[in-house]
Amino acid sequence: MLKWKDKPQKIQGGEDTLQEKPTFGLGFLKQNMMLFALILLVVLFQILIVAQDKGSFFAPANITNLISQNSYVVILATGMLLCILTGGNIDLSVGSGVALIGAIAGTLIVNMHMNIYLAIVICLLSGIALGAWQGFWIAYVRIPSFIVTLAGMLTFRGLALIILNGVTISPYPEEYKRYFNSFLPGGDASASGKMSASLAIAAVLCVVFVAVSAYSRIHKQRKQYHVEAFGVALVRTLVICALILAVFWLFGQDKGVPVILITLGVIVAAYHYYTSKTVPGRYLYAMGGNEKAAVFSGVNTNRALFFAYTNMGFLVAVAALICVSRFDSSFPAVGTNYELDAIGACFIGGASAYGGVGTVSGSVIGAVFMGVLNNGMSILGIDANWQRAVKGIVLLAAVIMDVVSRKRRRG
Repeated sequence: MLKWKDKPQKIQGGEDTLQEKPTFGLGFLKQNMMLFALILLVVLFQILIVAQDKGSFFAPANITNLISQNSYVVILATGMLLCILTGGNIDLSVGSGVALIGAIAGTLIVNMHMNIYLAIVICLLSGIALGAWQGFWIAYVRIPSFIVTLAGMLTFRGLALIILNGVTISPYPEEYKRYFNSFLPGGDASASGKMSASLAIAAVLCVVFVAVSAYSRIHKQRKQYHVEAFGVALVRTLVICALILAVFWLFGQDKGVPVILITLGVIVAAYHYYTSKTVPGRYLYAMGGNEKAAVFSGVNTNRALFFAYTNMGFLVAVAALICVSRFDSSFPAVGTNYELDAIGACFIGGASAYGGVGTVSGSVIGAVFMGVLNNGMSILGIDANWQRAVKGIVLLAAVIMDVVSRKRRRG
């Protein structure tokens, strides 16, 4: 049996650590490096866009588009993180999976006029089946994930092409699109109504965030766990609340709060809780840190690995339903290179290529970072080929930093 010491130590990669966290200074900067990098990137793009007289990066419509265009990256990166945590495993088939589930959705909803709720359930179950199929070979037969998911990438794309027969399926009914591509309080609301609703939702989110943060701090103190300095916690809380209010104020100036943002919030919150607060979630970190040690400690690593890929299939289905709603069509090329965006977001957000290290919040920051990079360069009119080159350099730099820091820790 695994015995804990009297004073719990930090579990590498977790979000809810028990050691005292860095105060203001170099340690605080390292811990929040990607967040500061994201802020600097946004400021840089704002300066360049204004200097070239191309509007503003903070234009309400642009912020709304930024959320809509990158929602799939956040969802796929959240699922990809769980795969990476198990030991650096990845899923190369997520883009093709999105195409296949999108083709199924188009066939059921548009061509067959099936009840949209039944069609959504079928699509979600199909995604789970795809993930379970790959998870079986990876977890129980122990075929390398690269090979299995590479085969899945080819197979799923081929099946999508067979179902679509090279034809685009559109348009989707408005009843379906309102669940993924609409706004609160609605398109018919007045400007003051949109602003009031947006600020009210922002206020509720701030209250919930403050309450959860305060409860978590008090809970740790009662158990005599080390907590971060009060000044650091206060500043972080104020900054996050200010950002929430600012973003929702911009939403209020445009069409209102995107419904997809609520979906993203639920997914991110659920997986944040799962990875940081539950025992099965901690198993993923244990497996990625040292699988043999995890087995000796009683962890069913096969089951954990199978769950990671089955869950990835479920989130692929969710991303597919969102994508076809946004595009208002199912077409053969949908999902192209989505797997690269998801993997890149995880590594840029701090996940280790070796597994066992990474957070859901970091993956979200990485996804937003890539979205801002794409959006800013597009506004500036930078050639698409240069955009790919820049994204590749950023991804390589993130992995190099991970490898170098790991070698330093070992040294």
